[in-house]
Parts: sequence; C-alpha cells; structure tokens
Amino acid sequence: MAAWEGLEGFEEIPVPEPGGSAGAPWVEPYPDDLLGDLAGSARGPDARYTPRESISLAFVTALQHLPPRRRAAFVLCDVLGFRAAEAAEILECGTEAVKTALTGARAVIDAKLPPGWRDRSPLPGSARECEVAGRFAEAFERGDTDGIAALLTEDAWLTAPPVPFGYRGRAAAEFLSAVPFRGGTRRVRLIATRANGQPAFGYYINERASPVCHAHGLIVLTLDGDRVAGITRFMDESVLRLFGLPRTLPD
Repeated sequence: MAAWEGLEGFEEIPVPEPGGSAGAPWVEPYPDDLLGDLAGSARGPDARYTPRESISLAFVTALQHLPPRRRAAFVLCDVLGFRAAEAAEILECGTEAVKTALTGARAVIDAKLPPGWRDRSPLPGSARECEVAGRFAEAFERGDTDGIAALLTEDAWLTAPPVPFGYRGRAAAEFLSAVPFRGGTRRVRLIATRANGQPAFGYYINERASPVCHAHGLIVLTLDGDRVAGITRFMDESVLRLFGLPRTLPD
C-alpha cells in the first residue's frame, strides 16, 4: 500500500512505492512577503549562513533533526553570528558546552543538506530562476509529465508534508503521472507566489469541467541550477490565505 493512500484525491489510484523518509513532516511554508528585508538583517561576523540560506526549506527541514540544545547553539552561532562565549551566556551554560553542541549540530546539518545546495541555487527573482519555474509551471498545467521529468535532477524529491514519505528520481515523475493528472480527467492551474525565498505556486484543480477551480494546497520548488531538485507539496489549502491566494478561482 502506498504511503499516500487514504489522503484526499489519492484513493484507489495505483502509484509507485515511496522512496523512504523525506525529512521532517512538520515543516510549513512561509510567505516571502512577510519576511521583510532579510538582506539588511543584523548578523554577527561569525555567521556561516546568509539570511536567504537560513530560510530555505532544505535548511529549515535540516534544523528539525537537531535536539533543542544543539539547535539553539547552532542558530545563535552559525545563523545569527554570536560568538560561542556570547551564546553560552544566553543559554546559561559553559563555552565548551556550546562548542561541543556546535560540532555535533554542524555534522548533522552537513549530512542533511543536499550537496552543493549553496552554490547551485539561482538567485531569487533572477532570470534563471524565473525561466526554470516558468517551464515547470507550463509543463505541470499541460499535464506534461515527460516535460516535468526532464526538469528533475536524478535524485529530486517529491514530498508532501505532513506525510513522512516521498518519491525520489524517476518514481517522482511516475507519481506525478499517476496522481495529479489522472490521465487527463482534471485541469490544473498554478498561481505564482514565493515561499521561504523559493518559487512557489498556489495549486488549483478543476474536476469534471466545473466552472470553478478549487484550491489543493501549495507547491514549493527547490532549484539546482537549471533543474528542479525538490517539489514540496503542502496539501493543506488553508496555507494559501497566508499568501493572499483565494480558495477558488473561476475557470
């Protein structure tokens, strides 16, 4: 039985088996419009991550794998740029304890983040990012699974929090062919927005030639150069209100 079976829209549809654990299921998207001027955020000289990197879905997901003390030390030092002694004062512990927590946290974060993710992701709003996201949206709305598959990296993840499993590589393309398009029996519309510093889309479906498209959640893309390394589908349509998107669209 597929891990996604039993969710709305997935019943009794033959789909490939999931590819294993897809990370933290409690991650939620955050609208770029509410993030303010991150580029101007005050950070200490020892910060190892830029504001843009620290809000990405991959980074936020990786953080969830740290226990509270390590996570606090990591965020204070590597994200906000506090020195170890300053973090120790905030956490009311010794400096050596902070350094030990940082060593363990960095090992976990490095293991959880995709290789090269910091160097290959296009700049937000760049022509390159817009071109890749636009190609994805066009292929998705056409139901062109071959076109979508051509955009995916070999190890691309398709996930849908809070479901703790996902589809990877070719299985992701097979799942898209089996479920969202259902052999051409539904029409899909994507409305562009942004979440966590990444291109995103409100996801709407028109079933059986209805005059209205109904919201079916949000899709967030993780890009790797000219390819898509991750498709995160948030299936709770209530998140759309945070992005100023409606529950229905006229078709």
